[in-house]
Amino acid sequence: MTPAPPPAETLFAALEATWPPAAATRAGPWTIRQGSGGGSRVSAATPASDWTPDDIPAAEAAMAALGQAPLFRVAEGDALDAALAARGYRLAHRNCLYGAPLADLAQEPPFLSALPHWPPLAVTEGIWADCGIGPARLAVMHRVRGPKTAILARTEDRPAGAAFAAVAGAIACLHALCVLPPFRRRGSADNMLRRAALWAQDEGAEWLILAVTADNANARQLYASRGMRVVGHCAYRSREA
Repeated sequence: MTPAPPPAETLFAALEATWPPAAATRAGPWTIRQGSGGGSRVSAATPASDWTPDDIPAAEAAMAALGQAPLFRVAEGDALDAALAARGYRLAHRNCLYGAPLADLAQEPPFLSALPHWPPLAVTEGIWADCGIGPARLAVMHRVRGPKTAILARTEDRPAGAAFAAVAGAIACLHALCVLPPFRRRGSADNMLRRAALWAQDEGAEWLILAVTADNANARQLYASRGMRVVGHCAYRSREA
């Protein structure tokens, strides 16, 4: 029987520790994240304590002071989601968290098909750049303080994909997984997932989780085929969809 996943707050704490903002401060009841171009996850505000709709302008002002458009992470259907919708915020995108015990994922991929290394090789950074993962997101990776690795995928002795993995306590998180178009649907993503699981197991982690946009059917199918299941959800609301 598959063990129950860690609590949602533990999962989101691990995601933040392994994909951290440039800075996080308090503004009233809010945690305000300085993203510095690193994406929604490191830029979105979340409640840090009890709040009311009257507190939302304080978060908006704090994000504006950082030069960031207002962005909030919500659980769809919760009170914050409803309050933001009433203020004209739209759903920017939805994420599903997939997870599984590492014991279920840690399988050796084909020889030399997925190579962990740190710091990232130039070829790994080049693959990320081709996939739209540029310097701001590389800076996020370098901010991680715990165990971390880049993974280079190879298909037919050619660079095919890249991923980033890091560990926070008993949870490993997989980020920035991408495969170059000529090599998609040829096993590279699965090989990187397996290698990340083996690497994380060696680092003492017990679970592997990752976030994927809800409408990414191909990625979700892959994760489900590897025995991963949805262990959480979140969404982002902004003034502009």
